[in-house]
Amino acid sequence: MKAILKTNNLCKDFKKQKAVNNVSITVRENSIYGLLGPNGAGKSTTLKMITGMLRPTSGKVLFNGHEWNRKDLEQIGALIETPPLYENLSAVENLEVRAKLLNIPKTRIDKVLKMVDLQNTGRMGMKQRLGIAIALLNSPKLLILDEPTNGLDPIGIQELRSLIRSFPSKGITVILSSHILSEVQLIADDIGIISNGILGYEGQMNKDENLENLFVEVVRKSQEER
Repeated sequence: MKAILKTNNLCKDFKKQKAVNNVSITVRENSIYGLLGPNGAGKSTTLKMITGMLRPTSGKVLFNGHEWNRKDLEQIGALIETPPLYENLSAVENLEVRAKLLNIPKTRIDKVLKMVDLQNTGRMGMKQRLGIAIALLNSPKLLILDEPTNGLDPIGIQELRSLIRSFPSKGITVILSSHILSEVQLIADDIGIISNGILGYEGQMNKDENLENLFVEVVRKSQEER
């Protein structure tokens, strides 16, 4: 299967601290890639470099076989940290504002509302779904979701899981960052485990494997090597 995204020895330094240290990941097209790690491991920093929110200190991001450039953002959707919403506006109005900014036809709004099952809501009840709908407006090939289940109850988590699983069949590759191992084990095709800014493991998700044991082993090893 073709890789839609690769990072080669990606590094990010903040003053004297190495937040991301030589991270090389490979994300297969039309798959779900789970980026796992404890809080502060470097997951969000890595995703921000992939989306152009942060400039790498060194290393490269390759998208669709070429070195990443800002034009690639037309094919990348992202929900990192809090969804960028106007609280006083309805779901449709929020999408209309964003569509106008991105010069995207209004016809796309109904499509994304349907994709995230939000077409019957006029109020702000489903922030995460609306955040994902905004990220889908530009018809991305790659969707980046940073801790998307934060603050959701068990039913909300289950519904979001089904939604995320549906994306690869629609031609959308997903990178999902989380520290909730059980969630990632249920939906990811491949995983990467990052700790202290170092990618300690990458491989296909084995549903029978004890992910918790693997995770703890990788994190402990990175702590010993500090």
